Amino acid sequence: MKEINSAELRFISRSANEGFARTAAACFSAQLDPTLEEINDIKTAVSEAVTNAIVHAYPDRLGKILLRLRLLEDNSVEIQVRDWGVGIRDIQQARTPMFTTGSEERSGMGFTIMESFMDSVKVRSAPEKGTTVTMRKRISLRVGGGR
Repeated sequence: MKEINSAELRFISRSANEGFARTAAACFSAQLDPTLEEINDIKTAVSEAVTNAIVHAYPDRLGKILLRLRLLEDNSVEIQVRDWGVGIRDIQQARTPMFTTGSEERSGMGFTIMESFMDSVKVRSAPEKGTTVTMRKRISLRVGGGR
């Protein structure tokens, strides 16, 4: 799929940066003229992906996170959240609802939430090398809207 615009942000895994990433993704995606519901879906999915990186990839230290945003010619947004943390040993298990490697207050619903708000979610990971979550959402075309 041909890219029509892109941006990258790098930040450290501080919880305060989750809101920054979520807002940046929403602002970038606004170029496609999404509905408020579509923007909220994107913000929620990015929030989950970045929070996973902050909490699980770097449980006992700060690390770096990359947010890569792409607008594609089919009026979709592709969002990648990458970390270089501990990685996921069993991706299938990690994507199971209610599974968590975090504390008791963690719901284990991060991937399930991402999947419910985005059209596709792909996860690549290697132990001790990090994780990349790639999400896509097609934005509906509206009369008088668009690029």
